[in-house]
Amino acid sequence: MNKIREFFRDVKVEIKKVVYPTKDELIGSTWVVITTVIVVSIFLGIVDFGLTKFVKIAFKVG
Repeated sequence: MNKIREFFRDVKVEIKKVVYPTKDELIGSTWVVITTVIVVSIFLGIVDFGLTKFVKIAFKVG
C-alpha cells in the first residue's frame, strides 16, 4: 500500500512541473502538424502514382 501512495504522491509532484503551451503556441503547432501531414500525403500520393505507372509499364500489366 505504501508504494501505491508513494507513486501517486510522485505523480502529483510531476504534474505540478508540467508547463502547458499558450493558446497561440498550440494553434501554431497544430497548423505545423496539419501542413506537414498534407504535404507528406501529397508527396506519397505522387510517389505511389509514379511507381504504379512504372510497374504497369515495366511488367505490362493492365
